[in-house]
Amino acid sequence: QVQLVESGGGLVQAGESLRLSCAASGRTFDIYNGGWFRRAPGKGYEFVAGINWNRDITDYADSVKGRFTIIRDTPKNTVYLQMDSLKPEDTAVYSCGVGSSRYTVGRTLSHYDYWGQGTQVTVSS
Repeated sequence: QVQLVESGGGLVQAGESLRLSCAASGRTFDIYNGGWFRRAPGKGYEFVAGINWNRDITDYADSVKGRFTIIRDTPKNTVYLQMDSLKPEDTAVYSCGVGSSRYTVGRTLSHYDYWGQGTQVTVSS
């Protein structure tokens, strides 16, 4: 089992930045990729960003490309989502997932095996 703890959400104004953290513990030795998804009120889950550290590849949704960066800190076993130039439409609950795929970054929820509890991000205009 792998446990994920998310942190870093909050309330900011448009144009500001936030950094979300997703710290993993437990059986992490066969985890090779991580992803962030978000769910805005009244909407479904949306892929935001993903990373595969076995192949050193990343993927971003078009809506966040150039503004968000996904990073993995190996010693800390943590995946970060650096969010810059935030917009009101980025308001959502953000959730991180990790999975055992060695070679790909997934854009679907089913790609990931373990999930965090979610953290609220609110961007005011």
